Amino acid sequence: MSILKLAPSCKNYIWGGNKLKKEYGKQSKDEIIAETWELSCHSNGHSLIINGAYTGKTLSEYIQINGSNILGTNCLKFKDFPILIKLIDAKENLSIQVHPDNKYALTNEGQYGKTEIWYIVECDKRSYIYYGFNKEISRDELIERIENSTILEVLNKVYVKKGDVFFIEPGRIHSIGEGILLAEIQQSSNITYRVYDYGRIGVDGKQRELHITKALDVLKIEKPKEIWDFNGHLAQCEYFQVNMINVSGKYKNNVCENSFHSLLFLEGCGIIKNNKEEVKFKKGDSIFVEANSGEYEIIGECKFLLTIVP
Repeated sequence: MSILKLAPSCKNYIWGGNKLKKEYGKQSKDEIIAETWELSCHSNGHSLIINGAYTGKTLSEYIQINGSNILGTNCLKFKDFPILIKLIDAKENLSIQVHPDNKYALTNEGQYGKTEIWYIVECDKRSYIYYGFNKEISRDELIERIENSTILEVLNKVYVKKGDVFFIEPGRIHSIGEGILLAEIQQSSNITYRVYDYGRIGVDGKQRELHITKALDVLKIEKPKEIWDFNGHLAQCEYFQVNMINVSGKYKNNVCENSFHSLLFLEGCGIIKNNKEEVKFKKGDSIFVEANSGEYEIIGECKFLLTIVP
């Protein structure tokens, strides 16, 4: 096998909605699906193979059985599977949060930090995100605003539309606003430091935990960069390279020895095939094509995010 169709690990966080279940065909026993981990070898949620001889195996198990060469030579520089791809449905605002870099995360958490991008798949008319600060502030002012719950006043509110892309480096304060459904491509990490959470109550009946000390250790307080140059790609960094592909009829690509291909279909339907296999797909499906498997063809009308490890 070289074309794997994946089922995600579903997360029922309290701020989530039900669009992923109703509109994207995700299956879960829970009414809420806040996130689906579409491509994941993370211990907190594994992608599951749902086609072919390896049906029922996790992607991690498939790699263990067939060898890490199926990931490609560009992945050899990483100890673990390097990326995690999600769909996120924010029915309510997410917490104001920040992620650490690798050095801090490995020292304090025993896992890698998080660089990520957001691609806005759907949103309400007045949906917005918080992305960095709207001015340069001192550390003392930041601490005071966290303590008196006025931090929203100094955050950069950005109204969004379908197709917008945001690159979020470690240390950048951020939050997804209500009414947004987005795709997130990130390092394979599950570390989030909450700075502010609207006084929200968790499933245990208590206010959700904040992580102020660690957040202050990693926060960047300068205003965020407004323009990123990704050399013609939707996004690019040392961990992932992402492109948006629109198909009307036929599309061909070649998977060389450098990297696997991850395809996350956001619209449409069709088939993906090579000289040995043929797999049907629809909106919301996630496909993994292993490295060095040669040419594949997509036939249909669709739109998808193509992610590789550069």
